Amino acid sequence: MGGRGGRKGVNFSKIYTFACGKSSLKNDHLEIGGPGYSRVVFCNDPDRAEAALRNYASNYVSTTKYTLPTFIPKSLFEQFRRVANIYFLLSACLSFAPFSPYSAVSSVLPLLFVIGVTMLKEAVEDWRRFEQDIEVNNRKVKVHRGDGIFEYTEWKKLKVGHVVKVEKDDFFPADLLLLSSSYEDAICYVETTNLDGETNLKLKQALEVTSSLSRESDFTQFEAEIKCEDPNANLYSFVGSMYYGDEQYPLSPLQILLRDSKLRNTDYIYGVVIFTGHDTKVIQNSTDPPSKRSKVERKMDKIVYFLFAMLVVISAIGSIFFGIWTHEDLRNGKMKRWYLRPDITTIYYDPKRAAAAALFHFLTALMLYSYFIPISLYVSIEIVKVLQSVFINRDQKMYYEEYDKPAHARTSNLNEELGQVDTVLSDKTGTLTCNSMEFLKCSVAGVAYGRGITEVERAMAKRKGSPIAQEISSSETGDDDSMDTKSSVKGFNFSDERIMNGSWINQPHPDILQMFFRALAICHTAIPEFDEGTGKVTYEAESPDEAAFVIAAREIGFEFFKRTQTSISLHELDPISGNKVERSYTLLNVIEFSSSRKRMSVIVKNEQNQILLLSKGADSVIFERLAKKGQVFEEKTREHINEYADAGLRTLVVAYRELDEEEYKNFSEELLQAKNSVSADRDEKVDEVADKIERDLILLGATAVEDKLQKGVPECIDKLAQAGIKIWVLTGDKMETAINIGFACSLLREGMEQIIITLDAPDIIQLEKQGDKDAIAKASKESVVQQINGGKSQVVSLAESTDVFALIIDGKSLAFALEEDTKDKFLELAIGCASVICCRSSPKQKALVTRLVKEGTGKTTLAIGDGANDVGMLQEADIGVGISGVEGMQAGYPIFSAVMSSDVAIAQFRFLERLLLVHGHWCYRRISSMICYFFYKNIVFGFTLFLYEAYASFSGQTLYDDWYLSFYNVFFTSLPVVALGVFDQDVSARLCLEFPLLYQEGVQNVLFSWLRILSWALNGTYNAIIVFFLGASAFRYQAFREGGEVAGRYIFGTAMYTCVVWIVNCQMALAVSYFTWIQHLFIWGSIVIWYLFLLAYGSMTPTISTGAYQILVEACGPAPSFWLVTFLIIVSALIPYVVYSSIQRKFFPMDHETIQKIRLERTYDDPEYSELVRSSSSNVNTVGFTARREAKANGKKKVQEKK
Repeated sequence: MGGRGGRKGVNFSKIYTFACGKSSLKNDHLEIGGPGYSRVVFCNDPDRAEAALRNYASNYVSTTKYTLPTFIPKSLFEQFRRVANIYFLLSACLSFAPFSPYSAVSSVLPLLFVIGVTMLKEAVEDWRRFEQDIEVNNRKVKVHRGDGIFEYTEWKKLKVGHVVKVEKDDFFPADLLLLSSSYEDAICYVETTNLDGETNLKLKQALEVTSSLSRESDFTQFEAEIKCEDPNANLYSFVGSMYYGDEQYPLSPLQILLRDSKLRNTDYIYGVVIFTGHDTKVIQNSTDPPSKRSKVERKMDKIVYFLFAMLVVISAIGSIFFGIWTHEDLRNGKMKRWYLRPDITTIYYDPKRAAAAALFHFLTALMLYSYFIPISLYVSIEIVKVLQSVFINRDQKMYYEEYDKPAHARTSNLNEELGQVDTVLSDKTGTLTCNSMEFLKCSVAGVAYGRGITEVERAMAKRKGSPIAQEISSSETGDDDSMDTKSSVKGFNFSDERIMNGSWINQPHPDILQMFFRALAICHTAIPEFDEGTGKVTYEAESPDEAAFVIAAREIGFEFFKRTQTSISLHELDPISGNKVERSYTLLNVIEFSSSRKRMSVIVKNEQNQILLLSKGADSVIFERLAKKGQVFEEKTREHINEYADAGLRTLVVAYRELDEEEYKNFSEELLQAKNSVSADRDEKVDEVADKIERDLILLGATAVEDKLQKGVPECIDKLAQAGIKIWVLTGDKMETAINIGFACSLLREGMEQIIITLDAPDIIQLEKQGDKDAIAKASKESVVQQINGGKSQVVSLAESTDVFALIIDGKSLAFALEEDTKDKFLELAIGCASVICCRSSPKQKALVTRLVKEGTGKTTLAIGDGANDVGMLQEADIGVGISGVEGMQAGYPIFSAVMSSDVAIAQFRFLERLLLVHGHWCYRRISSMICYFFYKNIVFGFTLFLYEAYASFSGQTLYDDWYLSFYNVFFTSLPVVALGVFDQDVSARLCLEFPLLYQEGVQNVLFSWLRILSWALNGTYNAIIVFFLGASAFRYQAFREGGEVAGRYIFGTAMYTCVVWIVNCQMALAVSYFTWIQHLFIWGSIVIWYLFLLAYGSMTPTISTGAYQILVEACGPAPSFWLVTFLIIVSALIPYVVYSSIQRKFFPMDHETIQKIRLERTYDDPEYSELVRSSSSNVNTVGFTARREAKANGKKKVQEKK
């Protein structure tokens, strides 16, 4: 339907009860022109001089962290947030001074290399974001260019005031005011999944005065002025007025189309741009890309502080002693340290200026002992993290074949943080669910139909090893014949031969079955579309469950195929003739579903002139409206509904009644009177009229649809719960939907105490009707605080019992709960609950809740979502995980999608289990071990320098050759550390998943605690003491060569260096849990390289090799004492570690060591022993289907004990 085409003739306003376009001048509109309401839009004239003066934002949007001018300063700031880099910058500056112990080049080049590599990595990552920005900003939309001509224009060129034409299934390029649509009454359907997470379509309607602008040519002379609120983040409110002709027309959110929402079920709309770029509400709800650092990295800074403090201390101690000894070097013409020639020396050794000499020595020592702080650590960690990310990206078990989506670690900075997650904050729609509904079961006339199995039932059956599990296994492998008959229709997963293929006419109550499915085919607002290619009818519905009902009716034999303004037409199976016949029903009224009504009804007249009211809704609402004669099947239906709910299904009850002409006439008059009311309580009046007619119903049955969870969600949640990870759900959906999903994925269960915080109390509702904002806010705040305190009292009073709690709070209440003086109480209550579900949450609220949990608990948070409404939450969390499924990387609009703002992208929620429990655990262990080992090996190396300095009266002389110093962290010890960080595994992936309790090592940070860091530092100190003092004792007075010469400084230094290389590499071999050929190559190869280096370096001319000339061939190699002392020192240094490790593993094993024992003894196939190990965890499992099963078992046990 183009601009010159016809419009759809369905005028919904005449048969629906909604109040489209009926805005009235309320108090908010009186504020226009004042503070916060100063925006003026010149419709169809964006280039007017007055518009240019207002300097509105362009429609160009950016998600990059840097810009070209800010890259160098901002990136340098990021680099020098690392304490070690600041130290090495100071060292590089001091290296130009004459007292430097090494050349300036050897100090500056490594620093430039480290900073340059890291900045390059940051630039590459940000360039990818920039490319995505270009792609989105260059998308095109039709814009009015004058004289009724619309041309395609890039999004980034849109201006405030432009009139645009958006076509079906396209995203809105900016915030628009709806002017008209392809429907006569100017309505349109909008999908807002990316904004609020809701899958049901929203109905929007333009003002009546602009609804006639149906063709492109109509905009030739169109001029109007809009005055409205300034840009803000509130998605659900809008205050403004349109001045068109000589009239003023109030505007409401009903006319606003927000950027990042999508046009559905409507061929086209015309709209005027009111907010562009960063002024749009979706971007107002987003935050700048944050700079995230892992807790391990921040703790590493503290270690650097500690090492720097130690460096300063030992430098100060050495300088004090050096100053004292220098002062005493020349007394009465006698020289104590004659080899320093204190009589003719410079200021650095002048006894007369001992204080100055001590100061210069202090600076020299600061530079000399720089090996305590390894500059290569950061580069090595960057390399390791990039390689870890490659393994994550290429993990085939996190590859989603259906959409060709592998996992993608978009930033490698937070790999180890994945192993320390304490709380997961998850979106619902598109994250936990597939964003689709499937009709699975139904109960009609007290008989249950449908043989489908839900995801929850599957998960529980597999866990228990029940016959259903075997059935599932056989069906998954294709052995079950029933697979051939399984429906492939989207939205329909129903299978029951008793009513399929027309067999329902042979059931005991065919008349009730007929009325039940007829009601499903009529009681809805779906629109049929005939596909000429396939010859099938498809449906566009406001919500997925409504589509599932219509599809189910079609598949059973009641096909809805046509809707006009006043009728609905079906193809039905005639039970008498057995043929399909066409039947038409006159559509009289549609009474829509709302969260307060919890039901929907239609009134139709059939071909026999019977007036029927068909209703569907929540069981709590429909059952209380049943007539006495309509309660025949109530008891059985209630039983079935409870069974369906326990299986995680969403249920609705279907009922009907027949109306006589007089009754309907009275209803129609009262409804018309209520609809035409202009008072503030118009909607309440309409509801009252509807409530009168929706009485004395006759029960037909109940539907059970599966809000289709993504594959593996219950199992994933169960594993995460067993790992001790808390799970919160933050959704824009209404409370009932969120609770249903909570049951479906086992975050909620029967018997769990629900603490529900809401503002639906009658007194609050009454105040809202009165419109006193201050009174409403005050009463609402008091109510929320009271409910929070009541919830805390419940939790505290039952703290000693086995009862568990679930906290459920709606968006209005959450706004008050997050206020400064309330949020701590709210968090305290939430932490005391096993599950937390926040409903009707705006994107800003999701981000604020995430921040509250992150800052309030001080523990690692992970947010996971798939839409633009989750961006703030993902950026606020320590780790943001985007779902790159259907919504996460929208083909039409990825710029503010979850994936583009995430740290890690996965295709399905179930992959979170492997991402955290396997890769997260491995990365945390590897990085922690790597950092500890890095500091250990540098303490060994640096402390030998200090000990030699003390031995040589702090003269500033180094123990090792300059090239030995330079290559220690480059060739002889670096590669084994990288191999450790990339390849080491304490346990296999299978055992990580089999024993989720292992994950708590990261949450509790046991592998990177101060005790563990200190133990590695003490180990390094001990090794350095053994190396130096045993070496000094062995070589000091003993003849080293055949000629009787003792070892000189170069020989002693080479021997000590050899011992250090051997010890740190052998220590690595002892610390590694999982050897690969690469690790063997790097560990033993590093030692071999040391000897090859000695041969090559020693063979160079003495002007280059200096004292190391032929040192291995002529001095160290031929001397048996060199090899013997090396061996004895290595053994002496490593024996304490071996003894300690053996005792600790035997008597005080850590979790991973216990599981290693299981692996070695092959007892992981023994279910009893494995269960014993799992039960040893200190975490009490309170959510997940395992907790549900255990709760049921405990409940039965208590009942038996009472008996």
